[in-house]
Amino acid sequence: MQRIAVLLLLLLLLLCTSSPVVFSIKDGLLPNGNFEYGPKPSELKGTKLMSSNAIPNWEISGFVEYIKSGQKQGDMLLIVPEGDHAVRLGNDALIKQKVKVIKGMNYAITLSAARTCAQEESLNISISPNSEKNDDGVFPIQTMYSSSGWDSYAWAFQAFAAEIEISIHNPGVEEDPACGPLIDCVGIKTLHHPKRTGVNLLKNGNFEEGPYVFPNTPWGVLVPPHIEDDHSPIPGWIIESLKAVKYIDAGHFSVPEGKGGVELVAGKESAIAQVVRTMPGRHYVLSFAVGDANNKCEGSLIVEAFAGRNTVKVSYDSKGKGGCKRGSLAFTADSTRTRITFYSTFYTMKNDNSGALCGPVLDDVSLVSVRKLHSP
Repeated sequence: MQRIAVLLLLLLLLLCTSSPVVFSIKDGLLPNGNFEYGPKPSELKGTKLMSSNAIPNWEISGFVEYIKSGQKQGDMLLIVPEGDHAVRLGNDALIKQKVKVIKGMNYAITLSAARTCAQEESLNISISPNSEKNDDGVFPIQTMYSSSGWDSYAWAFQAFAAEIEISIHNPGVEEDPACGPLIDCVGIKTLHHPKRTGVNLLKNGNFEEGPYVFPNTPWGVLVPPHIEDDHSPIPGWIIESLKAVKYIDAGHFSVPEGKGGVELVAGKESAIAQVVRTMPGRHYVLSFAVGDANNKCEGSLIVEAFAGRNTVKVSYDSKGKGGCKRGSLAFTADSTRTRITFYSTFYTMKNDNSGALCGPVLDDVSLVSVRKLHSP
């Protein structure tokens, strides 16, 4: 008995003197990120939330509604893609949550949203604490890219503290204060810095590193325009266009190689680029795959590739059922920095009468140095 007592005392001392273990958040949904844990009946007035802490794990302010799937708004039926519940952010409304992360790491937030009233609805996402480099993310959600009316959006940031606060805000002001976007799922993913290798001078050329894709949302993840590569949801790549590009995964789409790819969904307004160190006078070959995502995007799909002032067009006759072909561009570098850019020549729509935009899939992009250029 005395020996057991001594062992228990030692164990107690060990527990008292040990530092508490803090676990960083895992990739996937934020705690109650799909809003399935809802408010108490006393915290609801109709659909309006009456308490700042009505939704577990979230803090709210402004006109926020708790929406059940199948609920009607006038003649419109509100559909929730994952689970049974979502929230709607009215005029100047905001939801926020604190999470533990690893200081210095890069993360991507993915959220699913749908427009309900106005054409010019948008969402702002911000992280606190922040830095001057981490500007707020703005998601304009007036353009529909999926056939369901719901889209997922990604925004990346670098964590400047071990605990951060994620805020999602509707900056709109409508005549109807309840009018605003629906939000269903909010998730997070740790992003790792891809490295250039001797095999490929491009970073993340196969798009294996990208934002979190919700398992039950088969429409990909939109990455908004004007995203620089220092905090890009697609690490290494710049979204330098007027419109978004779409990150797609092999679980829901046809992808030429590996687990991820990029769909250029908005013609020349949807461009992705990367700046690479090159040696003037040295020869290089840029190669890549062009295909379709098996998402009813039919017709002639054309990707234009640029390496500095050199360009090539690669056409792909899509049946909308998957498949791909290879393209390449041989060039001689004339600068120590060469911008590699891809965009789609045309706007294309799915053949399901939804009006949803689609486009060619880009994947398996590589840049290699060669001794000499061969004539085609």
